[in-house]
Amino acid sequence: MLLSDTVPFAETTVAQLRDYTEWHRGRSRYAIWMIPINCPRALAHIDQLTASLADLLHPSRRQPHITLFVCGFEGQSVRYDDDFTSAQLQRQLTGLDRLALPPCELRIGAPDSFASAAFLTVDDPQGHLPRWREALGAGCSEIRQTSYVPHITLGLYRRAISATELRQRLQSLVIPDTLPLAVECLEYATYSSRDMLGPLECQWRVAVSNKEANSP
Repeated sequence: MLLSDTVPFAETTVAQLRDYTEWHRGRSRYAIWMIPINCPRALAHIDQLTASLADLLHPSRRQPHITLFVCGFEGQSVRYDDDFTSAQLQRQLTGLDRLALPPCELRIGAPDSFASAAFLTVDDPQGHLPRWREALGAGCSEIRQTSYVPHITLGLYRRAISATELRQRLQSLVIPDTLPLAVECLEYATYSSRDMLGPLECQWRVAVSNKEANSP
């Protein structure tokens, strides 16, 4: 449910920053595929917006990125339905290698919000994201409870406000007409499951232009 939906959430959900042991069940690393944000203009824009919403958001956050595909917990075998093995990763790498897509350009749009987090919308005019996700999904099932929404997270909420007040806050932000984002690579990254805002560590990088996979 989004703030921009016809029937949005009633108010924001406060994120509890703790070790969710009932979620990770002792497993240490959680894996995703992502598009890193390295464009200085985009990073400056993100910093400006998070500063404007600082009274609403937790000050800690991961480095800006676009989540492309949620893999699950890294492990040697599948015990739970959210486990992810090296064999599954290799199938994903093979699937990406078969694609022949050139570097592309996404567009960063207006701010929106989930109940739990504010974010920037991402437009994909050339339709690359569904093709990349299809290739990754051939290697394993994605860990997802809701429909995929490409976005750049600005931060998790640390206090509750109504949807009406939040809409007014977001509409008051200064947004450029167009903010292009060149995509040059996809990254397979993991983070500590005991730190929900811990840094993303790149394990594999796939260049969009030539599909060469390399360990960083």
